[in-house]
Amino acid sequence: MGTDLSLLRLLQLVSPGLPIGMYSYSQGMESAVDDGWIVTADDAAVWLDGLLGEALARVDAPILARLYDAWQHNDYDAVDHWSQTLIACRETAELRSEDRQTGQALARLLDKLEIAEAQAWLRRPDATLATLFSLAAVRWQITKTDAIAGYLWGWLENQVLCAVKLVPLGQVAGQKLLMQLSAQLPELVQQAITIHDEEIGGSVFGLALASSRHEMQYSRLFRS
Repeated sequence: MGTDLSLLRLLQLVSPGLPIGMYSYSQGMESAVDDGWIVTADDAAVWLDGLLGEALARVDAPILARLYDAWQHNDYDAVDHWSQTLIACRETAELRSEDRQTGQALARLLDKLEIAEAQAWLRRPDATLATLFSLAAVRWQITKTDAIAGYLWGWLENQVLCAVKLVPLGQVAGQKLLMQLSAQLPELVQQAITIHDEEIGGSVFGLALASSRHEMQYSRLFRS
């Protein structure tokens, strides 16, 4: 049995080596560590578990599912609508900037990889990572469930790497954190597919506060 090419494309898309700059952002974790909210591996687990359940699962993942459907049906009005909805859900300038910059970076990469629709998103202010991620998934024939799982995994892996650097955690502690939190991803993928439009939305006050404070943090490793 041959290896499914779409699986290899998904691995490429979620690789930390993908040149879109995800490693540059901590999504407020740097401020949370600096303020003493996250001190231990258990604290990091609680922080990331909350973000997964109340933000990623209720906003990013279901919108990614809808963007996937829109690209699949060449419904560009729906692509615009859900991209703008996702940007509107970002509660700080830092989070909006991260989405725009990583989305545009992925658009540049996909344009070089000959995905024609990416070119229109090179400078669009409503570009998001999910918008271009879903485009690549559709054009590379990655299934919707695999695409959502890959997107969530990529976010989680990046955040655990941030925790390893910032808390700091040992490498083994980081791997244990990945094992613990990734166990819930299959359930979150199904939730993203079945949730109704009117149920999309979530606010994580701690994330918004930490992200806002990070913009003014005196010394930092990660971008704001």
